Amino acid sequence: MLIHLRPALVLLALFTVLTGIAYPLTMTGIAQALFPAQANGSLVMRDGKVVGSELVGQLFKSDGYFWPRPSAAGKDGYDATSSSGSNLGPTSADLVKRIEGDVAYLGGSPSTPVPADAVTASGSGLDPDISPETAFLQIERIAKARGLSEDRVRGLVNDHIRSRALGFIGEPHVNVLALNMALDALPVQMR
Repeated sequence: MLIHLRPALVLLALFTVLTGIAYPLTMTGIAQALFPAQANGSLVMRDGKVVGSELVGQLFKSDGYFWPRPSAAGKDGYDATSSSGSNLGPTSADLVKRIEGDVAYLGGSPSTPVPADAVTASGSGLDPDISPETAFLQIERIAKARGLSEDRVRGLVNDHIRSRALGFIGEPHVNVLALNMALDALPVQMR
């Protein structure tokens, strides 16, 4: 029996070291050397402090900031420890009621449609991006709250639109955190 058990234990130890220690350390080292920002979570810094990540959305409520997509992650949304969708289907009365409320709050009507991403949560509930249309929808509110011209805010949005990856993957989008940080960098303060 020992003849059969010894090779199995040696292989278990060998593959534990290879796949459990050597491989992860090698991949971590390569990632740190080639892509340090991404390997460390694509963190966004301001004044030496972490204010967020390019990859994880966060809630902005003030009228002077661009608002992200709704989030169903956690009780209050944007909880990375409970990332998920709401699991509410298109026939759910709760979902329809929430979306109708959001559309009305954003000033939507049959003559003024609201982009879908402005009223629907992403699958993870942590999407950091909005469509350019959703950003443009918010310009009037933000310009008024900050005492800026709408053209200035529109120019800022246009400067932050990211195109499709490789020209054909995904849709054009705007990172909400980057856009709000650019707003804060403007010399005019909120009223």
